[in-house]
Amino acid sequence: MENSRVLSALCYFSVLFAPFLLPIIVYFVSPDKEVKYHAKRSIISHLIPVGLGIIGFIVLIIGSFSRYSISTNFTTGQSSSFDFLSAGLPLLFMLLYAILSIIVLIWNIVQGIKVLR
Repeated sequence: MENSRVLSALCYFSVLFAPFLLPIIVYFVSPDKEVKYHAKRSIISHLIPVGLGIIGFIVLIIGSFSRYSISTNFTTGQSSSFDFLSAGLPLLFMLLYAILSIIVLIWNIVQGIKVLR
């Protein structure tokens, strides 16, 4: 088996043990264009869940602030019932994040196996 194929596959499989570190090192160290191509693709696929996680965190923060300011009745001091922005949207993002992370994990494993063949 060729070293470049193994190195390219390892970039994809690194989602299991070193998601950013190995593909970045391989991208800057390897002189082979094909290895660099696969390293770049694996870095991008590893960044997708991180980007969605950052967006989800921002939505969670906005939802918690809106829950505090909007749902409190200023005359009685009691909070209202379920508010979608403060409770439903963060839960929806967590579900979306979990599904996307599983899809990215499976995609990386499939791409690593394709490169080895």
